[in-house]
This record gives sequence, C-alpha cells and structure tokens, in this order.
Amino acid sequence: MKEGGIYTVLSPMAGVTDMSFRTICTEMGADLTVTEMVSAKAVTYHNKNTFSLCRISDTGHPASLQLFGSDPQIMAEAAGILAEKIPFEMLDINMGCPMPKIVNNGEGSALMKDPLLVGRIVEAVAKAIDKPVTVKLRAGFDAEHINAPEIAYIAQESGAEAVTVHGRTREQYYEGQADWGVIAAVRERVRIRVIGNGDVTGLKSAEDMIGRTGCDGVAIGRAAQGNPWIFKEIAEGHEYIPSVRERKEMMLRHLKMTVDEKGEYTGIREMRRHISRYTAGMPGSARLRDKVNNARSLEELNGLICDIPEDE
Repeated sequence: MKEGGIYTVLSPMAGVTDMSFRTICTEMGADLTVTEMVSAKAVTYHNKNTFSLCRISDTGHPASLQLFGSDPQIMAEAAGILAEKIPFEMLDINMGCPMPKIVNNGEGSALMKDPLLVGRIVEAVAKAIDKPVTVKLRAGFDAEHINAPEIAYIAQESGAEAVTVHGRTREQYYEGQADWGVIAAVRERVRIRVIGNGDVTGLKSAEDMIGRTGCDGVAIGRAAQGNPWIFKEIAEGHEYIPSVRERKEMMLRHLKMTVDEKGEYTGIREMRRHISRYTAGMPGSARLRDKVNNARSLEELNGLICDIPEDE
C-alpha cells in the first residue's frame, strides 16, 4: 500500500479490462489493475485464448491476475501454471461474479454459500504460489445471507492478504445502492487489507467511502469506463474533467493500442463500447455511436474520432 493519498484499484471487468485499458489506467494513476477473470480449468487445459487475457504490458504494473473456479486442486494447479508464465504481482480469487453461467457452475459469488470451500480454495492457492493472494467478495449471495465479514475472516485465516468487498449482493447484480456498511463490518472483522468497491465515481465518493468504512483503498469498475482520468483525479486530490481534445487523443491512442494487440477486425469491434463511454454526454454522441457501430476499418474509425468537434 502507498503512503499518503487514496489507494486505487481498477476492478476486473469482462470484455473491458484488457491489456490496453489496464495500461492506460495505470498511466493515469491506478495503483493496481486487475485482469479480466480467467478460468482455472481453461488454464490447466493450456487454452491459448485464456492466456491472452493475462498479458501484461511493460508499463502495466503492478497488476493482479484474477482466477475463478470452485475446485481447490484445480485452482492451485492453475495458479502455479500462471505464476510460471505471467509476471503478475498478485493473484485474486473471484468470489463475486454474479453472472448465471458462472454461478450455476458453483463459481464466482456462489462460493459465498459454502464457507468451508472458500477456506479450502484460498489455502490451496496460497500454498501453491509465492505471491500475495487476494479475494474479491460481494456483501453476500442475497439480502438474507449477508456474510462478507465471515467469508473475509475465513479468507484471512486461510492465507489471503487482502479482500475486496463489493457492497452489493449477488442478487442485486449492479443495481441499487451499494451497502458501505458491509464494507465497514468487514474492516472491523479482519486485520488484512480491505478494499471497498461500489458506487465510487470520483474523488469525493472515494473520500466518503474511506471515511465511512475505514477501508484501505477503493476499487473502481464501471466509473472508469470511458473515464480513466478518474484515477488521475483521485491521485492528484482535485476534480479533473478532461477536455474534448483530451478525450479524442485518448480514444485514438486506446484504439491504436487495441488494434496493435488484437488486430484490426477484433480491435475496432471491441473499441465500440469504449468509444461509446468516452463520448457519453457529448453533443451528437448518439449519432456518432451509430456511425462507430457501423465502422468497418481502422481508417474509418480514426476519421470519426478526429471529426468530433472540439468546441465545448
């Protein structure tokens, strides 16, 4: 953890926190970025697409790699394989993903329903690698089972060095207001680091979360999409609103990085969601989004970005 200021983490988001976006957020001031979650089973099968999700740029450190699964032995094996192949600084165990295809397999936030299994997984992974192991949690599986403090304590006793707590239940997905009280309860229960997650949208809300929960840092997900400057704002301690020119320059750079990483066909299609976020609130953004979604070449997409008027 850094001394002074607010420690910030870019939360993992499937289809969003790829190598290019993580690199940008690191450069903007994020203290740690987390990869898209990867399947432990896929890692043990040596799936090439899975390993591509784990790539870290030279300027993208420190980085945490997030792993999901429900079998302690497979999780430990996968962690060992990744530690040999990928230069990550931390390994995060996903116990917070709410998506049905993950939960129905007994993975992600479904693990919060089985505290004993949580302990076995964390212990197995912590013993398998010589790197810090962390855990991402939700408040609980549903409103009737708010057990993040208990799960965090089990994770701590099993070898985890930090927990990130999203103040919503799995049942809430990303709707409603995050319950920061649960984050505070976790902070009171454990001695390891606690990172708060949920409804941090800028410097003020980050300060409010720290003040109200006592957590050691904040994790930011959706609020960073189209706004990597959020990390700059929090790091520098004052409101920061990027100009249209800055947004355009960032979009062009982000586009180039993504195409260089994934090729033109995939790159321009994956950038559509990012450009939609970068341009949200700009005059004519809806019309621009339609054009962006129909762009078929790097040249065409570059032209659309360059043509955005800079008069605010």
